[in-house]
Amino acid sequence: MTIPDSGYMMENGSIELPCTPEEEKRIVLELSRRAESNLREGNVYYVVSTRWYMGWQKYTGQPVGVFTFNEPPTEAPTSSAADRPGPIDNSDLVLNGSDGADPQLLRTVEEGRDYVLVPKDVWERLYAWYKGGPVLARKMISAGDSKQFHVEVFPLCLTLVDARDNSQSVVRLSKKASLHELYKTVCRLKGVESEKARIWDYFNKQKQTVLVVSNQTLEESSLQMDQHILLEVQIDGFWPSGFGMDSTGNDLALVPVEPLRSSVTIAGGPTLSNGYSSSYSSNIYGVINLSSTNGDMEDGYESSRSMTRVDRGGLAGLQNLGNTCFMNSAIQCLVHTPPIFEYFLEDYSSEINRQNPLGMHGELALAFGELLRKLWSSGRTPVAPRAFKTKLARFAPQFSGYNQHDSQELLAFLLDGLHEDLNRVKQKPYIETKDSDGRPDEEVADEYWRYHKARNDSIIVDVCQGQYKSTLVCPVCNKISITFDPFMYLSLPLPSTATRTMTVTVFYGDGSGLPMPYTVTVLKHGCCKDLIQALGAACCLRTDEYLLLAEVYEHRIYRYLENPSEVLGTIKDDEHIVAFRLPKNGAELTRLEIAHRIGEKSLFCNTNDNLRASERKLFLTPLITFLEDPQSGADIDLAVHRMLSPLRKKGYSSSISIRNGRESTNGCSTQLGPGTQSAENCESEEMSINSLSFHLCIMEDSGLSRRRISKETVIKFGRVVKVMLDWTEREFDLYDASYLKDLPEVHKTGLTMKKTKQEAISLFSCLDAFLKEEPLGPDDMWYCPRCKEHRQASKKLDLWRLPDILVFHLKRFSYSRWLKNKLDTFVNFPTCNLDLSNYVKSNEASEGSHVYELYAISNHYGGLGGGHYSAYCKLIDDNRWYHFDDAHVSPVSEDEIKTSAAYVLFYRRVRGKPNGAVGEPSHGYRAF
Repeated sequence: MTIPDSGYMMENGSIELPCTPEEEKRIVLELSRRAESNLREGNVYYVVSTRWYMGWQKYTGQPVGVFTFNEPPTEAPTSSAADRPGPIDNSDLVLNGSDGADPQLLRTVEEGRDYVLVPKDVWERLYAWYKGGPVLARKMISAGDSKQFHVEVFPLCLTLVDARDNSQSVVRLSKKASLHELYKTVCRLKGVESEKARIWDYFNKQKQTVLVVSNQTLEESSLQMDQHILLEVQIDGFWPSGFGMDSTGNDLALVPVEPLRSSVTIAGGPTLSNGYSSSYSSNIYGVINLSSTNGDMEDGYESSRSMTRVDRGGLAGLQNLGNTCFMNSAIQCLVHTPPIFEYFLEDYSSEINRQNPLGMHGELALAFGELLRKLWSSGRTPVAPRAFKTKLARFAPQFSGYNQHDSQELLAFLLDGLHEDLNRVKQKPYIETKDSDGRPDEEVADEYWRYHKARNDSIIVDVCQGQYKSTLVCPVCNKISITFDPFMYLSLPLPSTATRTMTVTVFYGDGSGLPMPYTVTVLKHGCCKDLIQALGAACCLRTDEYLLLAEVYEHRIYRYLENPSEVLGTIKDDEHIVAFRLPKNGAELTRLEIAHRIGEKSLFCNTNDNLRASERKLFLTPLITFLEDPQSGADIDLAVHRMLSPLRKKGYSSSISIRNGRESTNGCSTQLGPGTQSAENCESEEMSINSLSFHLCIMEDSGLSRRRISKETVIKFGRVVKVMLDWTEREFDLYDASYLKDLPEVHKTGLTMKKTKQEAISLFSCLDAFLKEEPLGPDDMWYCPRCKEHRQASKKLDLWRLPDILVFHLKRFSYSRWLKNKLDTFVNFPTCNLDLSNYVKSNEASEGSHVYELYAISNHYGGLGGGHYSAYCKLIDDNRWYHFDDAHVSPVSEDEIKTSAAYVLFYRRVRGKPNGAVGEPSHGYRAF
């Protein structure tokens, strides 16, 4: 079969010919939707450079930078027309000089920023149309016990050391590949028989354990990215090391081939040697059953002595296994929490809950306990948390792989997971909570706490969980609902006094006035609610109106800013923001979006014609209004007329209109002012004679097709109707379009702006912001039991019961669909004598101590998509601070630990009364 030069033969033998941009877009969207509905392990995806892909998006008129395979949101604009991109170019993603047959991705690339993943069928189409490369195919795998699907962009890379000549080569396999596949690959690479090969886990270039041929995966074997494995080949029936196995591969005496394990073992059970338990240990203690040679044991400790507190433990670092600094930081803070490490250094085997369906069968607690014991018994020798990371990937696949993650998110998972694994409640009773119904707060709070403890009882609850009071008030019926909920940590917002000026153009949604730009000053790190309030005051918003914010991009409504809690950081200075004054009952009406096009009269089509988007050029600012009980095209025509009426020129001459092939003379030739009765009568008369006053098209199928509207057109009205207004000579003669041109930018940056000094706030101001009353967002509505409807209630939080270990999470990161941001604001927090008595609303505030001292900090340095985590931890016995930076541990003074990198703060309750003010050292009382 002859393939045309411009064509491409697909796998099924069909010829793929070039398509129009609209056809390419339609085909790719459809194939992507099919792939999304058929996710399964083994599906093939292809890596494509974001730079090239965005060029293709622009060419096909898609929202640039939206990489979801589903249909783009209706608010997103199509990009302006662009030239057809050249061949697919992935050269910016691969290592220089990498093998053309097996190109290797740069480790620094990130999805979205550097590359996108497209399904196989989509790749075949794109390759058929554009050719290019290099081709970067990757498979989808399932991660964890929950079988979450994700594409394995970076397969496991292992350095193979041949013990015969110490030569090194690279082996790349999926982390889901079995040890059997590893042996097969290595033996084929080295040309040896599998029966005569033995492969060692050679982490840190030390023999750890023999990797026995089995169906166990490489991930389950705790093999890490870029680590070494060692190949030994049997010669004349003997292994070169001379111990470990005989010629048949059977186990001989377990001679140690690595540093001895600590005699302080998991959950206080018997010592394990070389990763194997003795024949009786699992039967007697019921604690652990190792199915692999490395099991739950950690690497890197050096002492086999019984660990005691006088050994000055707690100074061991954690090796970075590849972007695991987030995990190391969180773990160091936890293992230096006094009641936590004291608990795990004792025998906790009787508290492991293997039956809890919400837990991890005790395995997470066992893995964490073993890791903690190694850190407290290894002196200063760094520990490689390989087994723990393997368990973590199994139970929390979101933390698998080698990408950077959030230390606070890991901390939240660990605290919750440890609680469920150690929950003393084996059968959770069903308890139906009661409303407060005016009862005293103390009675209701104690009742809620009893209910909580009846279902949740663990060391984590004992020391880490507190209780806060939540008050909801319905804005319609004033119904008050009070609940008392447990908390494990407090996520505090970072309030800001820095401001920014923003310019927004306000339009009347009823066509009663001309658009007007307003410049207001708002908090730099405020939210859309703050902007709406400032604009409302500036434009004298009536009580029966509200403001609808939207971003205009390339003459379309790009997105609505309807969430009042959305941070203003999502709005950039060079964007164009508009606000429409609309009636408060507009939520129950049909929203009408009016976009504008300019075109030649020869382009006008009949009523039933479908028009391509490329046949008209968009211009001007879109308008928004509401329709009350719309029935037909005539209702839309009237609404468009109403919205354009403020733009009517003061005078216009006799004009000729064309409607359905007939000429109609408009005899209005007198001088007319905006809104005069004579002009409206003339146009109303014209409407009654002709089909419609304007050339209008309704946009269907998310803007992919358009249909001409006539007076009698019956339209299926939904929540939003989008129409396109074609401007003819008549519209230009009648209306002044300059009011809809050249929207001002949000902020025009001056050339001589002064650099502002870095802002500093206190921990107390963060706590005040967390506890202040505020309305719920539209996506978090409360169901009012009295109104029987969801309401945007106001919510107020108060601290009621504080735990012995109090964790503050400083919300430095903000995420939205459009922006990711990090606040480097310096938070001034006390290191001792943090007195929260005034914040606790229960009666116990006057009875117990609510004074805390700092003992650990999780730090984050740098920006989003990378950065680095470390931890500051205090050894209580020494009363000294240390900096834990992965494997490196160094002493640090207390004056150095207060930085703008502080992310998660760990405090412990102080027993007794403090002798000093907040922030000053105090003595003479006992710490918990």
